[in-house]
Amino acid sequence: MGLVLVIQAVLLGIVEGLTEFIPVSSTGHLILLVDMLKFEGPQGAVFEISIQMGAILAVCYAYFGRLWGVATTLKQQQSQRFVLNLLIAFMPAAVIGVLAHSVIKELLFSVTVVSWMLVIGGVLILLIERMQIVEKHTDVLNFSPLLALKIGFCQVLAMVPGTSRSGATIMGARLLGVSRKSATEFSFFLAIPTMLGATVYDLYKNRDHLVADDMGLIAIGFFAAFIAALLVVKSVIAFIERHGFTPFGYYRIALGCVMLALIYG
Repeated sequence: MGLVLVIQAVLLGIVEGLTEFIPVSSTGHLILLVDMLKFEGPQGAVFEISIQMGAILAVCYAYFGRLWGVATTLKQQQSQRFVLNLLIAFMPAAVIGVLAHSVIKELLFSVTVVSWMLVIGGVLILLIERMQIVEKHTDVLNFSPLLALKIGFCQVLAMVPGTSRSGATIMGARLLGVSRKSATEFSFFLAIPTMLGATVYDLYKNRDHLVADDMGLIAIGFFAAFIAALLVVKSVIAFIERHGFTPFGYYRIALGCVMLALIYG
C-alpha cells in the first residue's frame, strides 16, 4: 500500500463524506474522481462501496440521542409511526434496486451519465427553489405513511448516478410541502436503512473481491468518510436554513458543465 494510494483513499473518503448528505451526488463525485485519479483500489468498486458505511455511521453518531429516544419509546404511537415511515420510504428503493441492480450498474455508471445528471439535477433544484411552496409538514415525527411512501418513490430516481439520493428525497419532499429542515432531516434518517441495505447488498454481490490485504485501505477511506460526513451533518441544516438549496444547484451545473466540456471538447 503505497503513499499515493493512501492519499487517494483519504481524498475519496473525504469526498464521500462531504457529498453524501447534500444534494450533489456522492456516487457521481466518486465516479468522476476515481476516473480522474486512475484509482487502483480493490476490484469491483469494493472500496467505494465500503466507505459509505463511514458516512452512515456519522449520521447515527450525530443523531444518536434522537434515534435512542425513538428506540426507547417504541411503545408510543409517535415513535412507532416514525419507524414505520422509514421502512415504508425505504421499500421502493429496496425492491426496485434489487430488480434493476445489474442493469443500472452496467448501463448507467459512466462519467457521461453522471455529468449530464449533475446539470439536469442542478437546473431542477434551481426551479424548485423558485417555487412558492406551502410548507404543510414541519416535523419528521409527524409525517403520514402516505407522505413517507411518496418520498420513498422520489428516492428511486437517485438510482441514476449523478442524480443524488439526498437531492431526490429532499427536493421530492419539498414538492410535497415539507419544510427545508424537515426534508433534510428525513433524508438523513432515510439514508440509514437505504445506504446500509445498498452497501450490504453491493458487498455481497462483490464478495469475491473482498480480500484481507485491502482492509487497511478501506479502513482509511472509512475513517475519512466518517469525519467528513460528521462535519457536514452537524452544519448543513444551519447552512440550508440560511441559504436554501440554490448554491448546490449552481455547483452541480458548474461541475457538470466542466465535465461535459472535457468529455466532448
